[in-house]
Amino acid sequence: MPTAPSKLKLALVQTSCSSVASENLAKALARIGVAARGGANIVCLQELFRSVYFCQVENHDYFSLAEPIPGPSTEALCEAAKTHGVVIVASLFEKRAPGLYHNTAVVIDADGTLLGSYRKMHIPDDPLYLEKFYFTPGDLGFRAWETRFGKIGVCVCWDQWYPEAARLTALHGAQILFYPTAIGWHPAEKAEFGERQHDAWETIQRSHAIANGCYVAAANRVGHEAPNGGPGIEFWGQSFVAAPDGRVIAKASADREEILFAELDFAAIDQQRIHWPFLRDRRVDAYSGITQRFLDQ
Repeated sequence: MPTAPSKLKLALVQTSCSSVASENLAKALARIGVAARGGANIVCLQELFRSVYFCQVENHDYFSLAEPIPGPSTEALCEAAKTHGVVIVASLFEKRAPGLYHNTAVVIDADGTLLGSYRKMHIPDDPLYLEKFYFTPGDLGFRAWETRFGKIGVCVCWDQWYPEAARLTALHGAQILFYPTAIGWHPAEKAEFGERQHDAWETIQRSHAIANGCYVAAANRVGHEAPNGGPGIEFWGQSFVAAPDGRVIAKASADREEILFAELDFAAIDQQRIHWPFLRDRRVDAYSGITQRFLDQ
Protein backbone atom coordinates (compact mmCIF):
# COMPACT_ATOMS: atom_id res chain seq x y z
CA MET A 1 0.00 0.00 0.00
CA PRO A 2 1.35 3.48 -0.86
CA THR A 3 2.35 5.70 2.02
CA ALA A 4 -0.65 7.57 3.37
CA PRO A 5 -0.55 11.37 3.03
CA SER A 6 0.20 13.40 6.15
CA LYS A 7 -2.74 15.72 5.51
CA LEU A 8 -6.32 14.84 4.63
CA LYS A 9 -9.91 15.99 4.81
CA LEU A 10 -12.58 13.97 6.57
CA ALA A 11 -16.33 14.34 6.47
CA LEU A 12 -18.97 13.40 9.04
CA VAL A 13 -22.46 12.86 7.63
CA GLN A 14 -25.18 14.07 10.03
CA THR A 15 -28.74 13.34 8.89
CA SER A 16 -32.23 12.50 10.05
CA CYS A 17 -33.67 9.08 9.20
CA SER A 18 -37.01 7.81 7.94
CA SER A 19 -38.72 4.48 8.51
CA VAL A 20 -37.76 3.29 5.00
CA ALA A 21 -34.34 1.64 4.96
CA SER A 22 -33.85 2.03 1.20
CA GLU A 23 -34.42 5.78 1.46
CA ASN A 24 -31.85 6.11 4.24
CA LEU A 25 -29.27 4.12 2.30
CA ALA A 26 -29.88 6.22 -0.81
CA LYS A 27 -29.50 9.41 1.24
CA ALA A 28 -26.23 8.16 2.75
CA LEU A 29 -24.82 7.20 -0.66
CA ALA A 30 -25.76 10.61 -2.04
CA ARG A 31 -24.11 12.36 0.90
CA ILE A 32 -20.95 10.30 0.41
CA GLY A 33 -20.83 11.57 -3.16
CA VAL A 34 -21.28 15.16 -2.02
CA ALA A 35 -18.56 14.74 0.60
CA ALA A 36 -16.17 13.29 -1.96
CA ARG A 37 -16.82 16.16 -4.36
CA GLY A 38 -16.08 18.48 -1.45
CA GLY A 39 -12.62 16.97 -1.16
CA ALA A 40 -13.20 14.42 1.61
CA ASN A 41 -10.80 11.48 1.81
CA ILE A 42 -12.60 9.68 4.66
CA VAL A 43 -16.37 9.74 5.20
CA CYS A 44 -18.06 8.54 8.41
CA LEU A 45 -21.80 7.89 8.70
CA GLN A 46 -23.82 7.99 11.93
CA GLU A 47 -24.79 4.95 13.99
CA LEU A 48 -27.40 2.65 12.40
CA PHE A 49 -27.89 5.09 9.53
CA ARG A 50 -30.19 2.74 7.57
CA SER A 51 -33.14 3.13 9.93
CA VAL A 52 -34.77 5.12 12.68
CA TYR A 53 -33.22 4.43 16.05
CA PHE A 54 -35.48 1.44 16.73
CA CYS A 55 -33.86 0.59 20.07
CA GLN A 56 -36.27 2.95 21.81
CA VAL A 57 -38.67 0.00 22.01
CA GLU A 58 -38.49 -3.78 22.32
CA ASN A 59 -40.14 -5.01 19.14
CA HIS A 60 -39.22 -8.27 17.44
CA ASP A 61 -40.30 -6.88 14.08
CA TYR A 62 -37.21 -4.67 13.99
CA PHE A 63 -34.94 -7.68 13.65
CA SER A 64 -36.02 -7.73 10.00
CA LEU A 65 -33.81 -4.67 9.49
CA ALA A 66 -30.65 -6.70 10.13
CA GLU A 67 -28.48 -8.02 7.31
CA PRO A 68 -25.33 -10.07 6.90
CA ILE A 69 -21.87 -8.56 6.51
CA PRO A 70 -20.86 -8.70 3.69
CA GLY A 71 -24.36 -8.00 2.44
CA PRO A 72 -26.47 -5.59 0.37
CA SER A 73 -25.46 -2.44 2.24
CA THR A 74 -21.75 -3.23 2.31
CA GLU A 75 -21.89 -4.01 -1.43
CA ALA A 76 -23.40 -0.57 -2.10
CA LEU A 77 -20.94 1.15 0.22
CA CYS A 78 -17.94 -0.65 -1.29
CA GLU A 79 -19.05 0.46 -4.73
CA ALA A 80 -19.41 4.04 -3.50
CA ALA A 81 -15.95 3.97 -1.92
CA LYS A 82 -14.42 2.70 -5.17
CA THR A 83 -16.34 5.15 -7.35
CA HIS A 84 -15.41 8.19 -5.28
CA GLY A 85 -11.98 7.05 -4.04
CA VAL A 86 -12.86 7.58 -0.38
CA VAL A 87 -12.56 5.55 2.80
CA ILE A 88 -15.97 4.89 4.39
CA VAL A 89 -16.87 4.12 8.00
CA ALA A 90 -20.45 2.88 8.35
CA SER A 91 -22.55 1.44 11.18
CA LEU A 92 -24.91 -1.46 10.40
CA PHE A 93 -27.33 -3.82 12.13
CA GLU A 94 -25.55 -7.13 11.54
CA LYS A 95 -27.28 -10.50 11.37
CA ARG A 96 -24.43 -12.85 12.13
CA ALA A 97 -26.58 -15.99 12.42
CA PRO A 98 -30.19 -16.79 13.31
CA GLY A 99 -30.76 -15.28 16.75
CA LEU A 100 -27.33 -13.60 16.84
CA TYR A 101 -27.14 -9.90 16.05
CA HIS A 102 -24.57 -7.14 16.49
CA ASN A 103 -24.28 -3.37 16.20
CA THR A 104 -21.37 -3.37 13.79
CA ALA A 105 -19.21 -0.76 12.07
CA VAL A 106 -17.44 -1.57 8.83
CA VAL A 107 -14.31 0.04 7.41
CA ILE A 108 -14.04 0.20 3.61
CA ASP A 109 -10.87 1.33 1.86
CA ALA A 110 -10.80 3.83 -0.99
CA ASP A 111 -10.50 1.04 -3.58
CA GLY A 112 -13.75 -0.53 -2.39
CA THR A 113 -12.15 -3.26 -0.27
CA LEU A 114 -14.02 -4.22 2.89
CA LEU A 115 -11.12 -4.11 5.35
CA GLY A 116 -12.98 -5.40 8.37
CA SER A 117 -15.60 -4.92 11.06
CA TYR A 118 -15.82 -3.71 14.63
CA ARG A 119 -18.69 -5.02 16.75
CA LYS A 120 -19.89 -2.64 19.44
CA MET A 121 -18.49 -3.81 22.76
CA HIS A 122 -20.48 -1.79 25.31
CA ILE A 123 -24.24 -2.28 24.98
CA PRO A 124 -26.50 0.15 26.89
CA ASP A 125 -29.80 -0.59 28.58
CA ASP A 126 -31.34 2.76 29.52
CA PRO A 127 -34.77 4.30 28.98
CA LEU A 128 -35.25 4.58 25.19
CA TYR A 129 -31.83 2.95 24.63
CA LEU A 130 -32.84 -0.69 24.94
CA GLU A 131 -29.95 -2.12 22.96
CA LYS A 132 -29.44 -5.27 25.00
CA PHE A 133 -32.71 -6.57 23.53
CA TYR A 134 -31.18 -6.46 20.05
CA PHE A 135 -27.39 -6.68 20.19
CA THR A 136 -24.88 -9.23 21.40
CA PRO A 137 -21.71 -7.59 22.79
CA GLY A 138 -18.85 -7.47 20.32
CA ASP A 139 -16.20 -10.18 20.24
CA LEU A 140 -13.69 -8.82 17.71
CA GLY A 141 -11.80 -6.66 20.19
CA PHE A 142 -10.55 -3.14 19.62
CA ARG A 143 -8.88 -2.70 16.25
CA ALA A 144 -7.35 -0.29 13.77
CA TRP A 145 -7.01 -0.54 10.01
CA GLU A 146 -4.40 0.80 7.61
CA THR A 147 -6.29 2.65 4.87
CA ARG A 148 -5.17 4.67 1.87
CA PHE A 149 -5.51 7.81 3.99
CA GLY A 150 -4.13 6.71 7.34
CA LYS A 151 -4.68 4.23 10.13
CA ILE A 152 -8.11 4.51 11.69
CA GLY A 153 -10.00 2.88 14.54
CA VAL A 154 -13.74 2.70 15.16
CA CYS A 155 -15.86 2.37 18.27
CA VAL A 156 -19.63 2.92 18.41
CA CYS A 157 -21.72 5.33 20.51
CA TRP A 158 -21.87 3.92 24.09
CA ASP A 159 -18.23 2.85 23.65
CA GLN A 160 -17.31 6.54 23.66
CA TRP A 161 -17.76 6.77 27.43
CA TYR A 162 -15.00 4.23 28.12
CA PRO A 163 -11.36 5.40 28.26
CA GLU A 164 -10.23 1.77 28.00
CA ALA A 165 -11.81 1.42 24.56
CA ALA A 166 -10.17 4.57 23.25
CA ARG A 167 -6.80 3.63 24.72
CA LEU A 168 -6.72 0.12 23.31
CA THR A 169 -7.77 1.35 19.88
CA ALA A 170 -5.08 4.02 19.96
CA LEU A 171 -2.49 1.46 21.06
CA HIS A 172 -3.22 -0.40 17.82
CA GLY A 173 -1.91 2.70 16.05
CA ALA A 174 -5.14 4.51 15.20
CA GLN A 175 -4.48 8.09 14.13
CA ILE A 176 -8.21 8.86 14.14
CA LEU A 177 -10.83 7.39 16.48
CA PHE A 178 -14.26 7.39 14.84
CA TYR A 179 -17.46 7.17 16.87
CA PRO A 180 -20.64 6.65 14.82
CA THR A 181 -23.31 7.80 17.26
CA ALA A 182 -27.06 8.06 17.96
CA ILE A 183 -27.48 10.14 21.09
CA GLY A 184 -29.96 12.78 22.11
CA TRP A 185 -32.24 14.20 24.74
CA HIS A 186 -35.37 12.85 26.33
CA PRO A 187 -37.56 15.89 25.57
CA ALA A 188 -38.90 16.09 29.13
CA GLU A 189 -35.35 16.21 30.53
CA LYS A 190 -33.78 18.63 28.06
CA ALA A 191 -34.50 21.88 29.92
CA GLU A 192 -33.01 20.65 33.20
CA PHE A 193 -30.29 18.24 32.11
CA GLY A 194 -29.71 18.83 28.40
CA GLU A 195 -26.77 21.20 28.53
CA ARG A 196 -24.79 19.19 31.06
CA GLN A 197 -25.53 15.90 29.24
CA HIS A 198 -24.20 17.25 25.98
CA ASP A 199 -21.22 18.84 27.69
CA ALA A 200 -20.30 15.52 29.31
CA TRP A 201 -20.57 13.72 25.95
CA GLU A 202 -18.28 16.16 24.20
CA THR A 203 -15.85 16.39 27.11
CA ILE A 204 -15.26 12.65 27.45
CA GLN A 205 -14.41 12.35 23.77
CA ARG A 206 -12.16 15.38 23.79
CA SER A 207 -10.40 13.72 26.71
CA HIS A 208 -9.77 10.63 24.56
CA ALA A 209 -8.06 12.86 22.00
CA ILE A 210 -5.88 14.43 24.70
CA ALA A 211 -5.01 11.24 26.57
CA ASN A 212 -4.08 9.38 23.39
CA GLY A 213 -2.71 12.24 21.31
CA CYS A 214 -4.89 11.44 18.30
CA TYR A 215 -7.86 12.83 16.40
CA VAL A 216 -11.41 11.96 17.51
CA ALA A 217 -14.42 12.24 15.20
CA ALA A 218 -18.01 11.67 16.34
CA ALA A 219 -20.83 11.51 13.76
CA ASN A 220 -24.26 11.89 15.38
CA ARG A 221 -27.77 11.86 13.91
CA VAL A 222 -30.21 14.74 14.11
CA GLY A 223 -33.97 15.15 14.32
CA HIS A 224 -36.80 13.85 16.50
CA GLU A 225 -37.73 10.16 16.37
CA ALA A 226 -40.57 8.34 18.13
CA PRO A 227 -40.91 4.99 16.32
CA ASN A 228 -43.50 3.66 18.76
CA GLY A 229 -45.25 6.88 19.71
CA GLY A 230 -44.55 8.62 23.00
CA PRO A 231 -42.08 11.44 23.53
CA GLY A 232 -39.25 9.81 21.59
CA ILE A 233 -35.69 11.16 21.41
CA GLU A 234 -34.51 14.54 20.15
CA PHE A 235 -31.10 13.72 18.69
CA TRP A 236 -28.73 16.55 19.38
CA GLY A 237 -26.54 16.40 16.27
CA GLN A 238 -23.44 18.50 16.97
CA SER A 239 -21.12 16.03 15.29
CA PHE A 240 -17.58 17.18 15.88
CA VAL A 241 -13.87 16.59 15.34
CA ALA A 242 -11.30 17.07 18.10
CA ALA A 243 -7.58 17.56 17.47
CA PRO A 244 -4.88 15.65 19.41
CA ASP A 245 -4.73 18.50 21.94
CA GLY A 246 -8.49 18.26 22.55
CA ARG A 247 -9.52 21.40 20.65
CA VAL A 248 -12.79 21.09 18.74
CA ILE A 249 -11.72 22.03 15.22
CA ALA A 250 -15.07 21.43 13.49
CA LYS A 251 -18.62 21.15 14.82
CA ALA A 252 -22.03 20.70 13.23
CA SER A 253 -25.34 22.26 14.23
CA ALA A 254 -27.81 20.81 16.71
CA ASP A 255 -30.80 20.80 14.40
CA ARG A 256 -29.78 20.53 10.74
CA GLU A 257 -28.71 17.83 8.34
CA GLU A 258 -25.22 18.60 7.11
CA ILE A 259 -21.85 17.29 6.09
CA LEU A 260 -19.13 18.42 8.48
CA PHE A 261 -15.66 18.76 6.96
CA ALA A 262 -12.38 18.95 8.86
CA GLU A 263 -8.77 19.30 7.73
CA LEU A 264 -6.37 16.96 9.56
CA ASP A 265 -2.59 16.99 9.74
CA PHE A 266 -1.08 13.80 11.14
CA ALA A 267 2.10 15.70 12.01
CA ALA A 268 0.09 17.14 14.92
CA ILE A 269 -0.05 13.66 16.48
CA ASP A 270 3.70 13.33 16.76
CA GLN A 271 4.03 16.93 17.91
CA GLN A 272 1.41 16.46 20.63
CA ARG A 273 2.91 13.20 21.87
CA ILE A 274 6.40 14.68 22.03
CA HIS A 275 5.28 17.56 24.22
CA TRP A 276 2.72 15.62 26.27
CA PRO A 277 4.28 12.14 26.36
CA PHE A 278 1.46 10.24 28.02
CA LEU A 279 2.20 7.03 26.13
CA ARG A 280 5.86 7.20 27.16
CA ASP A 281 5.05 7.60 30.84
CA ARG A 282 2.39 4.94 31.19
CA ARG A 283 3.11 2.52 34.05
CA VAL A 284 2.17 -0.64 32.21
CA ASP A 285 3.62 -2.68 35.10
CA ALA A 286 1.05 -1.23 37.52
CA TYR A 287 -2.26 -1.60 35.72
CA SER A 288 -3.18 -5.23 36.37
CA GLY A 289 -6.30 -4.23 38.33
CA ILE A 290 -7.88 -2.61 35.30
CA THR A 291 -9.17 -5.97 34.14
CA GLN A 292 -11.18 -6.43 37.35
CA ARG A 293 -14.83 -5.36 37.71
CA PHE A 294 -14.08 -3.66 41.02
CA LEU A 295 -11.16 -3.75 43.45
CA ASP A 296 -12.60 -4.73 46.84
CA GLN A 297 -10.45 -3.72 49.79
